[in-house]
Amino acid sequence: MGQLAHHPLGEEHGIIVGERATRFGEGAVETESGTKPRPPLSGEPLALELVNTTFVHGGLRGGPVDALTTPAELDLWLKEHAEAFPREPVRRADAPATASHLAGFRRLREALRELSRACVAQEPYGGRPVAVVNRAARLAVSWPEIGDGSEGGAADGPVVRWAEPDPLMVLLGSVAVSGVELLTGPGRRDVRACAAPGCVLYFVKSHRRREWCTPACGNRVRVARHNRQRRS
Repeated sequence: MGQLAHHPLGEEHGIIVGERATRFGEGAVETESGTKPRPPLSGEPLALELVNTTFVHGGLRGGPVDALTTPAELDLWLKEHAEAFPREPVRRADAPATASHLAGFRRLREALRELSRACVAQEPYGGRPVAVVNRAARLAVSWPEIGDGSEGGAADGPVVRWAEPDPLMVLLGSVAVSGVELLTGPGRRDVRACAAPGCVLYFVKSHRRREWCTPACGNRVRVARHNRQRRS
């Protein structure tokens, strides 16, 4: 698996470029150049799920991985998170993602990562990433209408329409809205950057004793602490 020398927090995480996902497996995908790990953390708000598609695989001595380097990998990520998105855009998103879609999601990821960093550091949000997120959030604009009967109509409730005709861009907007809600609402106080050495993941502190993104990071820190104590 190819790796770049720079850290995944560098400029737009251009890691492992040119691989095409062909099969989704347990914790990894088969690509044209080998097996590529999947993001190790799930269950976070959509905005952080996107941010966490850049991660370090293999612990402190591991290497950086970018799970969104091709349109096929974006299709896989959207499939994995389908239940978190509005149902109708997911149903209509039957065409494969394009390079333009991929660029939009990567641009939003970079902005959300910078805003997440600023949130954890309790710094003001920068104008550039805010503009990227706000522009993307407008793609999620929708309204209810009374249907004509072919889509359920009044008997089954309103029919939702989206201003954006491209369903993949509606999904991009949904991720941006998740970021707006998380980073401007009361939940922003619980956003954390994992403190384990070498980890670059973000999470929402879901309970009082949670300190790490995953148990694996916590175990790695405890083992390192134990080894230091034995040497001292």
